[in-house]
Amino acid sequence: MFAIIAPGQGSQTPGMLAGWLRDPVYAERVRAWSEAADVDLVHLGTKAPAATIARTEHTQPLLVAQGLLMHEALAPAASAQTAVVAGHSVGELTAAAHAGVLTPADAVRLAAVRGRAMAAACAEAPTSMAAVVGGEEAAVLDRIAELGLTAATFNGPGQIVAAGLQEDLAKLAAAPPTGATVKPLPVAGAFHTPYMESARRTFAAAAEATHFARPQGLLLSNADGEVLATPEVIRRRLVDQVVRPVRWDLCLASLARLAPALTVSLPPAKTLTNILRRRHPELAVLPLNTTRDIGKAQARLEALESAVREEVPVHAGV
Repeated sequence: MFAIIAPGQGSQTPGMLAGWLRDPVYAERVRAWSEAADVDLVHLGTKAPAATIARTEHTQPLLVAQGLLMHEALAPAASAQTAVVAGHSVGELTAAAHAGVLTPADAVRLAAVRGRAMAAACAEAPTSMAAVVGGEEAAVLDRIAELGLTAATFNGPGQIVAAGLQEDLAKLAAAPPTGATVKPLPVAGAFHTPYMESARRTFAAAAEATHFARPQGLLLSNADGEVLATPEVIRRRLVDQVVRPVRWDLCLASLARLAPALTVSLPPAKTLTNILRRRHPELAVLPLNTTRDIGKAQARLEALESAVREEVPVHAGV
């Protein structure tokens, strides 16, 4: 068994689709997704500056599109194997498409709807997010709650993201929990909190009008790291995720229990690869960032499939 993990917002870089668009097949795919999502992914993925692609309404469909291009590239090598997939925040849409729950076009379209709705919600109040690194978890959570903030993302021990009003985040930075450091994040608002309720409603309407299929393989939920089995539960979890915390720590715990022979970290791979290596160094992980990594990934997956057929242990390396 192998695993796939898909990144969320914050890992984008200028020109991230340039290598893909040199191939006419992938270029046509991106143009079709752009039309479905009503967003110019070709421009955003090649010529747009960092400030432009950092906008929530642009980042989310761009990240999902890149992850699904890699999915298409790896499909021949991966199709015969059982996979477990998980995505961080908007990356859960990428994961859903990898699991066959959504078509790639629908996943990119829903990411665009989600991004635009969350960007609009950000304008309703002066909110943001900040990473709280270090400290005792109980003390960190107590301090976050004391200031009326929300623990919006759990990336692992010593890595909790707080979200809420900017003035309350400033108080957290001025007087952090003992042993902790507070680092403001360059985001437009308090994602994964009740401040995103208007976005949740908009996204819910779009998700309700979209076909969801039963997953192929194992799809882990951001809410609790558990395996999701039915289309309706997956739809509801994806919608509720907009206003609820991301429990990436629990996804990683489930991944460790499942112990895949190899975890493929989709592009942009740096953030989730580093988190996984720190949290579970026993798991082999293959980070993918550009089209140059496709051949390497195909070879590793084909070797894994061959070893499974021959019942030979695979030492995948890190």
